[in-house]
Amino acid sequence: MHRLRARSAALSSGLGLLLGSTALATPVLALAQAAEAPPAAAAAPAAQAAPAPAPAVREGMVRRIDVRGNERIEPATVISYLPIQVGETIDPAKIDLALKSLFRTDLFADVRIDLQADGTLLVTVEENPIINRVLFEGNKSMKEDKLKDEVSVRPRGIFTRSKVQTDVARIVELYRRSGRISANVTPQIVQLPQKRVDLIFKIDEGPKSGILRVNFLGNKAYSDNDLRDVVVTEQSRWYKFFSSNANYDPDRLEYDREQLRKYYRNRGYYDFRVSSAVAEFAPDKNGFAITYTIDEGRAFKFGKVNVETDLKKLNPDVLKALIPFRSGQVYEDQKIEQATDALTFAAGAAGFAFVDVRPRYTPNRETGLVDVTFEVKEGPRVYVDRIDIVGNTQTLDYVIRREMNLVEGDPYNRALVDRSKNQVKALGFFKDVDITETPGSAPDRTNLQVKVTEQPTGEFSFSAGYSSVDQVVVDLGVTQRNFRGRGQDVRARLSLGSVRQQLDLGFTEPRFLGRDLAAGVDVYFYKYDLTSYSTAPYQTTSVGTNLRLNFPMSLNSRGSLIYTLRNDDVTVGDSLCTAAYQASSLCSQRGSFLTSLVGYGYRLDHRNDPINPTRGYYLQFNQDFAGVGGAVKYIRTEGETGWYHGFTKSLILSAVGSAGYVNGWGGDAIRINDRFFKGGNNFRGFETAGIGPRDITGGRSDALGGKGYAIGSVELTVPTFLPEQYGIKAALFSDFGVLGGLDSEYKAQNGQLIDPTDPTLGRVDIRDSYAPRASAGLSVFWRSPMGPIRFDFSQVLAKEDYDKTELFRFSTGTRF
Repeated sequence: MHRLRARSAALSSGLGLLLGSTALATPVLALAQAAEAPPAAAAAPAAQAAPAPAPAVREGMVRRIDVRGNERIEPATVISYLPIQVGETIDPAKIDLALKSLFRTDLFADVRIDLQADGTLLVTVEENPIINRVLFEGNKSMKEDKLKDEVSVRPRGIFTRSKVQTDVARIVELYRRSGRISANVTPQIVQLPQKRVDLIFKIDEGPKSGILRVNFLGNKAYSDNDLRDVVVTEQSRWYKFFSSNANYDPDRLEYDREQLRKYYRNRGYYDFRVSSAVAEFAPDKNGFAITYTIDEGRAFKFGKVNVETDLKKLNPDVLKALIPFRSGQVYEDQKIEQATDALTFAAGAAGFAFVDVRPRYTPNRETGLVDVTFEVKEGPRVYVDRIDIVGNTQTLDYVIRREMNLVEGDPYNRALVDRSKNQVKALGFFKDVDITETPGSAPDRTNLQVKVTEQPTGEFSFSAGYSSVDQVVVDLGVTQRNFRGRGQDVRARLSLGSVRQQLDLGFTEPRFLGRDLAAGVDVYFYKYDLTSYSTAPYQTTSVGTNLRLNFPMSLNSRGSLIYTLRNDDVTVGDSLCTAAYQASSLCSQRGSFLTSLVGYGYRLDHRNDPINPTRGYYLQFNQDFAGVGGAVKYIRTEGETGWYHGFTKSLILSAVGSAGYVNGWGGDAIRINDRFFKGGNNFRGFETAGIGPRDITGGRSDALGGKGYAIGSVELTVPTFLPEQYGIKAALFSDFGVLGGLDSEYKAQNGQLIDPTDPTLGRVDIRDSYAPRASAGLSVFWRSPMGPIRFDFSQVLAKEDYDKTELFRFSTGTRF
C-alpha cells in the first residue's frame, strides 16, 4: 500500500498551522473539532452496506478503477487525471506517479491509491475546499480594491496552501514598498458547509518607517544638498505628506545608486562608484538613516575620438563627424549613448540593418583623458518574426500596425523600432506605449511586443464658466479622436460666450484611400464681438469650409495642402463711423468679402517625444495664396521652430520662435480679418490683440492687427514637488517679439483732421511700430476635472504706451 497524504486535519486545525502562523479564530476551531468525528460516524452505515475492500497488493493488473471521497468532482474527471488505464500492469513507481499527477491539479487536499487483490484500483480523495469569500481585516492605509488586485485567490476558486503563501508574501511586499517594513499578515480560514471556506487576511500594518537622514560620505565635488536632489529617496518632513519617496524601500536604494552613477559620469567622473548604501534603523524614532559611501575619483575629459569599421560602404571620417562630442570636452556617458544611436542610425540608413556599435574606452588616469574608439561591425542577422499588439481594448490592431516602420520578416533595426514607438504615441490614443523584444522561433528571429495602455479619446461635454479671455462661456461638444477604434477624428462643438460664438464640425481620415494620407474637411461658423476691445460696436462673422490633405515626405517630415473658402462680414457701429470720420481704420473694413485660397505646408520633426518632448527640435513652414477666385488677394507666409532640452524629468528648457508676413497683390490692401493679432495665450503679459498697430484717435483704442510679426518664447519647466496624479505643472517663461505693419492707405490717414470743418475734434492718431515687446512670469498648468486649465502670472518688461497689458490670465491650456 502506498500513500501520499496531506491530511484534512491540517485544514481542521487551521491554515495557521499549514503556513506556520498563529492559531485560527474560535469558529474555525469549533468546526475543526466537529469535523474529526462526523466523517467516521457518517461512514458507518456506508461501511455496513458496502463489502469490505479486498486486501491491497504491491503490483498487478488494473481491472477497474473505483473513485471514493469525491463530492463535487465527477469520478470520470478524477480518472482522466490518472496516468493509468484499465488493463495496464502497475507497480509502486506508477502509483507514485499517479499520486503526483493528482496533487498537481490543486484539487485535492489528500489522495490515497491502493491496488486491491481483485484488480480494483481504489482511489480515495479528499477535495480542497472552495473559497467562498476573500476578506481583509486591519488594512487602514491601503484600500481593499488594491489588495484584491494583488492577491491571486478569488471567490469560487480552489483553496490551496501554496497560493495563500504566495499571496501573503505579495501583501507584505506591497506594504514594504509603501514604507511599512514591520507589516505582518496572518491568513485565517472559517470553514463553511459543503466544503467551502472564507479566507481572511488579518493585517497588522505597523507604523510607517520614514527617512530620518540621507547622508553622503566621500563627496568633495558636490555637496550633500546637491546629491540629495539627485537621489529619489527623500528625508521625511511634516510638509511632505504627498511624497511617496519619504519612506524606506530597499529597492529604491539600488535605483539611487544608479542615479548617482549617472550624475557623476555625466559630469566627467569616469571612475565614479558607490562603495555602499547602508540603511540603519532607529527603533526609538521609527525611521532609517541612509548613508551612501562614494568614491568620486578624478574628473576626466574626452581624449582621442575615433571610429573603426571594416564595412566598405561606411566611411569612418563621415561617421566621426556624426559624433556629438570632441576631444577636450568634459566626459559624459550620455554623449556616448547619443553617439552610439547616431552611428547605428547612420549605418541603418546606409543599408546596414544588422550593425553592432560598441565603444572602447582607454582611460589615462595621469592626464585625465579617456580615449574613445567606436567599433562599427556587422552584427548578427536578426529578423522580425512576429509583431504582437497587446493592451488595445478599443483601438483596432491595424491602426497601430500601420504606424510601425517594421513588418514581419523585415530585418530588425533598433532605430526603426524607436521611431515606431514615437509614431504610435503620437496618435494620442494611448497613455503609455512600450515595445519590447522577446525570443522568436529561431536564434535569428525576434518578436516585438507592442504594449499600449488606452486612454479616453472621446468626450461629450457640457460646461458653463468664466474665462478672462471669453468671459461668460457655455460649451457643448462631442469629440472622438479614435472613432470606432479606426483612428478617425470626428468633432462637433458649439460654444457660446460674451466674446465668441462658434459652431465647428470636422472629420479627418488618417489613411485616405488606404495610403498614408490624412484627409479632412471642416465646416465652421465664427462670430466675434470685439466691442470690449474697441470703443464702438465691432463684430466679425466668418462662415467657411476647409479641405485638408497631409502626407509624408520623409521619415521625419510631412507636407500638407489646404483649400479654404470663407466669407467674412465686418460690422462697425455708427457711433464710430460718423460722417466726419468715414476714413477710420475700422470703418473702411465694413462689408462682406469672399476669400478663396490654397495653401501648402512642410513640417520637420526631430523631437524625442511628440507629446511631451525633452530633446530635439522641429521646423514648420506654411504659405497661403488667396485670390483663386473670391474678392481677396494676398500671400501669407508663416514659419515656426522649437528646440527642447531636458536636464531632468521635471526640468526642461524649451525655446520656440515664430514669424509671419502677409502682403496683398493686384493692388489689394490687407483687410483687418487677414492681419495678425498677437497677445493673450501667444504673447503672455498682454491682452488678446494687446500689441501691434492701434487706432487711438479721440481716446479710442482699436486694435488693427499687423502685416508682420516675429515672436520668441523661452520656457523652463520647474518641479512642483506634487505627485503626478494631481496633474499640476509649472514653468518660468519669457516672451518677446514685435508686431506691426499697415498698408500705406491706412497710414496716410495719420495726422489728418477728423473733421476739417471742426479742428477742435483733433487729428487721426494711428500708432504703428515694430518696437520690441517683452514679458516674463510663471505659468501653472492644471489637468482639472473640468479639463486642462492654464494660469499665467506675468510682468511686462518692454511695451509701447498704447499696448494693453494684463498681469494675470486663466484659460484652457494649449500644451499640457
